[in-house]
Amino acid sequence: MSFWVYVPLGAYLIVLLVLGLWSRAAGGGLEGYYVAGKKLPAWVVAFSSNATGESGWLLLGLTGMGYLIGVHAFWVILGEVLGVTLGWVLVARPFKALTDGYGSITVPDYLESRFRDDAGLLRKIGVAIVLSMATVYTAAQMVAAGKAFDSFLATGYIPGVLIGAAVTLFYTAVGGFKAVAYSDFVQGVLMALGLLALPIAGIAAAGGIEAMFVAVGAQDPTLLLPMGRYGVTFEGVLSAVGMAAIGLAFLGVPQLLVRFMAAGSDRDLVQGSGFAYLCIVIFDVGAVFTGIAGRALYPALEDQETVMPLLSAELFPAIFTGIFLVIVLGAIMSTVDSLLIMSSAAVVRDLVQKTFGSQTSERRLSFYGRLTTLAIGAIALPFALREAKVLFWFVLFAWSGLGAAFTPVVLCSLFWSRTTRMGAAAGMVSGFVVTVVWVQFFKAQFYDLYEMIPGFLAGLVATVVVSWMTEPPEGAGEELEAMRERLRYGG
Repeated sequence: MSFWVYVPLGAYLIVLLVLGLWSRAAGGGLEGYYVAGKKLPAWVVAFSSNATGESGWLLLGLTGMGYLIGVHAFWVILGEVLGVTLGWVLVARPFKALTDGYGSITVPDYLESRFRDDAGLLRKIGVAIVLSMATVYTAAQMVAAGKAFDSFLATGYIPGVLIGAAVTLFYTAVGGFKAVAYSDFVQGVLMALGLLALPIAGIAAAGGIEAMFVAVGAQDPTLLLPMGRYGVTFEGVLSAVGMAAIGLAFLGVPQLLVRFMAAGSDRDLVQGSGFAYLCIVIFDVGAVFTGIAGRALYPALEDQETVMPLLSAELFPAIFTGIFLVIVLGAIMSTVDSLLIMSSAAVVRDLVQKTFGSQTSERRLSFYGRLTTLAIGAIALPFALREAKVLFWFVLFAWSGLGAAFTPVVLCSLFWSRTTRMGAAAGMVSGFVVTVVWVQFFKAQFYDLYEMIPGFLAGLVATVVVSWMTEPPEGAGEELEAMRERLRYGG
């Protein structure tokens, strides 16, 4: 392996460690440690939210999906672009306004205040869901790190997992959310640059875009069909809708909502939206076209999720191979760090401080937060060492579990004043349980329909039905209307 492959990797790891140490001073209290003191600028919020939402599955999973099913993967692009756009247009500003008013620093914080939940029911449900799904999700990202190190540097899978986990745990535990957000910004910029360069190089190597599609179509004509191997049938429509539904979670998963909370102001969210739209288009279009170009050039890969490392090694000089390894690691770490900090907040803020009523000082609690971050990473590590074979679907399960549990409730809380505490509780439990049950018992019988669809619908129906049967919190309608007036007139 050329020495030059290691130069970008070494520089990148040093940058992360420095960011962790630089951010340490901001984490003296819980607001500083978990939401960076609510002072993040627009460009950091935009890149951080998209880098976190995409994760290792973008560069390994979605490129592999483009390789495996061709243009049928364009439905993922459509769903994610719509999801990000709607998240920034519909959710970001009202959510920021309400959470600032409540002084919230976690999503369970917000739900408890919004629904006047003095018993802490929503907080307890939220914590249980966050911890269970975040552990799976974190393990999936560690799997991606192991695959990346092994594919690029031939380290072996287990050493790759351990190296990625060690670096991420250090800067996340030391620097808190500020280190997470600024490292995500760096990682998001690198991901965007890589996903511009790699498909262009791959298409050129295949002889141009027309030659690429001809080569892919010669291998399997269904790779060029929008509905894939099913064609325009009921199964094909279900498959397309399922892929597009991946974007639904961008409207309500906690690890993205906390970015809106952490923005410096409403103006930062307005300015950041443009960066967010452009970023997600570059990410997804670049990833799918990378996979398709890889299929044209290397039609017989055993593991389609190695197509991105293979292309980078074959089409670029050694130093660029190191840069592409850094880009893959950036995608992975930008999600792992967010999951760790979200899980740590669930334990320290939601359980220790709020549920158990700890009177420990904020500074001491932030120290416990650092220890909890390390502990959660240690819990996820053994699951990662077992190695999941298909990263894309492993990640989607955790993504959909969080999305189905929180998205319907968050949307109703922002736009329907009739939503009640018990309705929110029913929606969270129903969305989560249906997602898990669907994967275990029904998915294979329904053409692999993506679990986010039944989970989201179950959560939404349960929220609405139970809310109609129970009393809404006093003053909720006036509170939402006052929030809309402030946003309308820039107050």
